[in-house]
Amino acid sequence: MTLYYCYDPYCGWCYGFSSVISKIFYAYKGKLQFEVLSGGMIPEEAAVPIAKIAGFIKGSISQIESLTGAQFGEDFMWHINNPDESDWVMHSDKASIAMAIFREYYPDLQVPFATTLQKALYRDGRDLTDNEAYRHLLEVYEINADEFYAKMASPEYKEKANYDVALVKQLQVTGFPQVLLQTDDLKFYLLSRGYVDFETLQARMEKVLGGEG
Repeated sequence: MTLYYCYDPYCGWCYGFSSVISKIFYAYKGKLQFEVLSGGMIPEEAAVPIAKIAGFIKGSISQIESLTGAQFGEDFMWHINNPDESDWVMHSDKASIAMAIFREYYPDLQVPFATTLQKALYRDGRDLTDNEAYRHLLEVYEINADEFYAKMASPEYKEKANYDVALVKQLQVTGFPQVLLQTDDLKFYLLSRGYVDFETLQARMEKVLGGEG
């Protein structure tokens, strides 16, 4: 059985959901396969300057923090509070490619890596469209930097990231985060659409795993 976590690296609610999906991962690893699918929420061809969406992001942050307990870091908030001074132009593609590369190195650690990516952005204020944002992660996961950056520039891994986006659409995912559990070739159960807490998600999982889904 496989649990699919459909997210986007630039989805603030996914950042808020990180602690929930991480608890699920550590509770069920070894019992289920976990696949993280990047949703392509902001494709590179539709990249958005932070100045255009800072107001929208700022309006949702207090709600995300109060409901989920996640905290947005000072370095990220500087860009939100000073959008006219920020040079950020946000898109999901590079971080989605990074996930496709990482999956080949550590297929069993996709959930922790997704969480690490989002912490780099929302806690540490790293620009995920900048190659240098990934260098510290390569050290943590002991990935050769030259090899990683060669793959980052390769059309092959862009295609792999695009495949994730296509699969998310095939699964009829319309928002993030979304969690589905595949129990056999034809059966998918929707466990959550949007944020839910750990207890709720676990109860839904156990209902399906117990044959009551």
